[in-house]
Amino acid sequence: MTAAEAMVAAMARLRAAGVPDPARDARVLLAHAAEVDAARVTLIAPEDIAPDIAERYEHLVALRAVRVPVSQLIGAREFYGRSFAISRDVLDPRPETESLIEAALAQPFASLLDLGTGSGCILTTLLAERTDATGVGVDLSEAACLQASANLVRHGVADRADVLQSDWFGRVEGRYDLIVCNPPYLAAAEMADIQPELREHEPRMALTDEGDGLSVYRLVAAEAPQYLNARGRVLVETGWKQGPAVAGIFRDQGWGEVAILPDLGGHDRVVSAAKPG
Repeated sequence: MTAAEAMVAAMARLRAAGVPDPARDARVLLAHAAEVDAARVTLIAPEDIAPDIAERYEHLVALRAVRVPVSQLIGAREFYGRSFAISRDVLDPRPETESLIEAALAQPFASLLDLGTGSGCILTTLLAERTDATGVGVDLSEAACLQASANLVRHGVADRADVLQSDWFGRVEGRYDLIVCNPPYLAAAEMADIQPELREHEPRMALTDEGDGLSVYRLVAAEAPQYLNARGRVLVETGWKQGPAVAGIFRDQGWGEVAILPDLGGHDRVVSAAKPG
């Protein structure tokens, strides 16, 4: 069997399993199995596939067919132009979160706190983009803290960051110019309807607060002021229908300059707020 024939068979299998983009996933998984760059898959397509590569590929496709995310299968995910190590212990970084990065970089900051850091993709990216900044990431999950620490090292910014196992602000000390957070914002009632990649293979506590999806925003709006410098600000990612509700939570707590920012798809994605006066 050639590599091209193996990809065609994999695409058919993934399509039958309901995988959203079977052609892309079949190509990426073959590249991983063959240990080549995804851009070179077309070059090896006419060649016979070696038995060991075929075996690895079959295993990867079988797992993808039961909706294990590609990032977990290959152990990495691209985010804001960098590759991050990923495992099932952390949320898979998503393109929508890059809107939070853009909003953060739109204004100066020298210190930041990343609540619920997960893979550390937000903390790492912001420190890599702002080479004079320092930061702290916190997460309740010990496994997530280890993953975030590994990604900080991977991108050469670990000397400017600390990672703490903490229940939100529980172990946080000091004050920061910027607090960022991509919280679990799905309501418990929504979990049954999300894609199996999320529901079955990503950490539940990173997806839902087991309530109405707004509890962490209430906590941040109430507690963040004591951890911000005088001109500090908060940026929180939201679900695409949550913008008005989250903005209202911050306004009710007296925050200023509250704004709802869109992602590249035009959906509400980030709420920005300045420290209450």
